[in-house]
Amino acid sequence: MIQKNSPSPIYHQLEEEIKGAIQSLELVPGEMIPSEKEYTEKYGISRMTVRQAISNLVNGGYLYRKRGKGTFVAQQKLEQPLQGLTSFSEDMISRGLKPSTGVISFTEVNADHELAAKLEVEEGTSIFELERVRLADQLPMAYERLYISKDLAPDLTEEIAVSSIHDYVEKNFGLQIEHGRQVIEAAIAQKKEAEMLEVAEGSPLLLIERRFILDTNRPLGVVRSVYRADRYKCRINLERISSAMKNRIPLLNNNSKNNLSG
Repeated sequence: MIQKNSPSPIYHQLEEEIKGAIQSLELVPGEMIPSEKEYTEKYGISRMTVRQAISNLVNGGYLYRKRGKGTFVAQQKLEQPLQGLTSFSEDMISRGLKPSTGVISFTEVNADHELAAKLEVEEGTSIFELERVRLADQLPMAYERLYISKDLAPDLTEEIAVSSIHDYVEKNFGLQIEHGRQVIEAAIAQKKEAEMLEVAEGSPLLLIERRFILDTNRPLGVVRSVYRADRYKCRINLERISSAMKNRIPLLNNNSKNNLSG
């Protein structure tokens, strides 16, 4: 309930009220919320206050507007923990969502200089290139290009690529993925990315490039994924570093991103 004598601003209280309704599923994704007039009459507050609260929730990704129709509850973003190494399929299953994959293309290509360095193979080596869309409960979440060393997974096919390649490689070739290295950047949707992810060109995206390293310290593959920023967010837990420890950690320079990604 709104408490007008509270030190908390009324618009903030209304924001929390609407968030609570979303979290308790009183308001569900895709449902239209009450109008500004209804909130004004229900709580006895000004329309300007209601408008500010709703605008803040739109900017925060909790709501979205449809011109001429109203304001609706947005699909809540999935969190991607930055610690640990899991596949997309494992991640979605752990959230109670059904993962699926739409394969766009599966071909053999010759590794250019950049890919050869990241996969630690000779330039011109034949590698697999997989282009696919990753979905959760039939909603597109990510569009990605995966490059994998052919000699490490010689029997890889398009049919296999529909499922989790990580599981396939570990179960069939006795390889163990030990760790990964990744870089996260902000990006905007180009024409093809927008088409694959069902967003407008220029929409914000999260670009994640990840290398998968085997227990032999050899890279298995590298994947470049773009995620819908309206459906995905990243989370990392931070621990305070003591002054003594800070002196032992080298500062990141402009080349650090390249070191991490390749």
